[in-house]
Amino acid sequence: MKPRLRPHVQITRQHYRGRRWHVVHDPSSNAFFRLSPVGHEFVGLLDGLRSVEDVWQIGLTRYGDEALTQNEVIQLLSQLYGSNLLSADTAPETEQLLGRGRERLGKKAKQQAIGLMYFKVRLFNPDTILTWIEPLFRPLLGRVGFILWLLWVVFGLVSIIPHWSELVKGVDSVIAPKNWMGLLVVFVLIKLWHELGHGVICKRFGGQVPEFGAMMLVLVPAPFVDASAAWSFASKWKRMAVGAGGMIFELAAASGCALIWLNTGPGDLLHQLAYNAMLSASVSTVLFNANPLMRFDGYYILSDYLEIPNLQQRSFGMLKFLFQKHVYRVKHATPPTSSPSEAIWLIIYGLLAMAYRVFLFISITLYLVGQMFAIGVFLAVWTAVMWFMLPIGQFIHYLATNSGLAEFRPRAIITSLVLMAAGIALIGAMPMPDHRRAVGVIESEAQSGVYFKVDSFVTKVYAKPGEYVKKGDPIMSCESDQLVAQLALISAQIDEAMARERGARMQNQAAAQVAAKYVETMGGQRDFLQSKVEKLVVRAPQDGTIVGRDFDSYIGRYIKEGQPLCEVVDLKSLRAAATLTQQEAWIYDLSPDKYSVEVRRVSNAQEVFPAKFDRTSEAADRELPHPSLGYGGGGNVETEAKDQSGMMAKNPLLKAYFRATDAKDGSTLGTFAFADGVGAQPGERVYLRFTLPPRPWLVQWIDSLQKKLQGKARL
Repeated sequence: MKPRLRPHVQITRQHYRGRRWHVVHDPSSNAFFRLSPVGHEFVGLLDGLRSVEDVWQIGLTRYGDEALTQNEVIQLLSQLYGSNLLSADTAPETEQLLGRGRERLGKKAKQQAIGLMYFKVRLFNPDTILTWIEPLFRPLLGRVGFILWLLWVVFGLVSIIPHWSELVKGVDSVIAPKNWMGLLVVFVLIKLWHELGHGVICKRFGGQVPEFGAMMLVLVPAPFVDASAAWSFASKWKRMAVGAGGMIFELAAASGCALIWLNTGPGDLLHQLAYNAMLSASVSTVLFNANPLMRFDGYYILSDYLEIPNLQQRSFGMLKFLFQKHVYRVKHATPPTSSPSEAIWLIIYGLLAMAYRVFLFISITLYLVGQMFAIGVFLAVWTAVMWFMLPIGQFIHYLATNSGLAEFRPRAIITSLVLMAAGIALIGAMPMPDHRRAVGVIESEAQSGVYFKVDSFVTKVYAKPGEYVKKGDPIMSCESDQLVAQLALISAQIDEAMARERGARMQNQAAAQVAAKYVETMGGQRDFLQSKVEKLVVRAPQDGTIVGRDFDSYIGRYIKEGQPLCEVVDLKSLRAAATLTQQEAWIYDLSPDKYSVEVRRVSNAQEVFPAKFDRTSEAADRELPHPSLGYGGGGNVETEAKDQSGMMAKNPLLKAYFRATDAKDGSTLGTFAFADGVGAQPGERVYLRFTLPPRPWLVQWIDSLQKKLQGKARL
């Protein structure tokens, strides 16, 4: 054969890890290939006049042992020929071109089927539009523009941080069903802005953007542009800039929306839309686009920064090579790289990507099953088949047909069966520790809330948090001029009515009886007001220690009747109240002597305190033991957005109570006195870890998955 490169093929020079490479670009299919200097010279010598044999002999003469082997030549020519980049003296070539085109379409359709959760559809070529838009952004697409962007984002972040609690509370309103349509529209618009960032920066550096389309990200529509022309840029920083362009545009939009949100009021449509856009342009772009373990922007930025093209594919190839070499003992296994430092990165990324794929599959499945049960189950089964069952089938095909295993195929099959049996035994038969976790709060069994009983102003503080008080001791005194004036007025009215009664007795008995009745009624009102005056002094309801916020901040403040002040607790009878989901029914099924409990304070997680089961709540309810367990108090329990107290969970929870025990004799203690000399205080969050009887990992995973599905799908 005497092949040659087709005239439309473009080649650019790049450097990866100190070595020169040549990137071959096919504009018609927007495909890219990387050639070493030796491979590039080999392809360059294919001019349609020299045969492959002649070119190979020239390479041997020039490079000796570094020249391409015959197998490498065949592989290189096959890839270029299969991608329609070579023109060869074979007939009929037109039919071969069409055949290879159909083959590429088939591979693309197969990839779409495998990634059904990330389905893509091409719509049109946006290059002309971007050519018109790019000059408008050009003054900002440079170092000065980057500094201005950085200042703008920092300014928006600094402005929004003081309103963090308000931001967190607004999440419930965003994900509410009534807001789904508005959130979807804002999300699509933000992603259009995101893709504009990729396209404009790609055009700024001379690249073409031949494709605009839509994709379904887990049933959520999102636009996309093909900015892969950046792969031909010689500078890795330009390639990274194109990869980060979408996030740069989104974060700029998020800062602008933050300022709009701060300057509009609740209930305003613009206020809600700005919040939706701010959430979509910040949280989603950081969690998804910046994540290098997903093949989005962060992946390509990391790949360019490390100078490792095809990072994910080569990482899996590296793991496959290690398996072939060290497990099957394949003698001629070829690694995807000869660089030790590059091999380390490939191994690390490959392991992390495989673990994240499993995590992502489980997370998305649980979400979809919770939102749309039938569709979620279908997509879960489909993805499980494509991501896990299909690779298993390919592995079986590899064992049965791979030529590298021809000499010792029986040994490879036996090794595979032994490894599979060992894995099944490890996760399905061997008992392993079974740990469960929960978050709780320290509380006193004997506790009483202290509340203000009259609308008034605070004037004096008699006791402070941490002090011990007895029942009836004054804690705080208040004053109310209005209440005093009302009492003085009604006292004067009573004196006047009594005078009328005395005068009426001498003249008219009926009038005297009416006046006496009036005096009696007014006396009741005076007694009521007098009792309220007495309540201006807030007193301890029982013996105990005061727990609450600093009282000095109350002096001079106006407070309303029923507003909580503090709690008076007995520090000698403390316990840990843990919150459990309704699916954690094991606590009812297992007797307390079958499992152990460890308690750690959030403020000092290194120190462990043993505990013993006390009792559980009779039924699940939504009231939390303490506000510190909810989102507003820094906890991890989702609370109702409209609940101002922070005590109402969004979903019903079980409550279990545990008492501290002595580590030596196991006797029950009345307090959690840790080794650092600081005892746990009521309202302090704690972590609880339960050690259940050992069970195989597979049983534990199935049980955990079943409980999560029950919770998500509400079965």
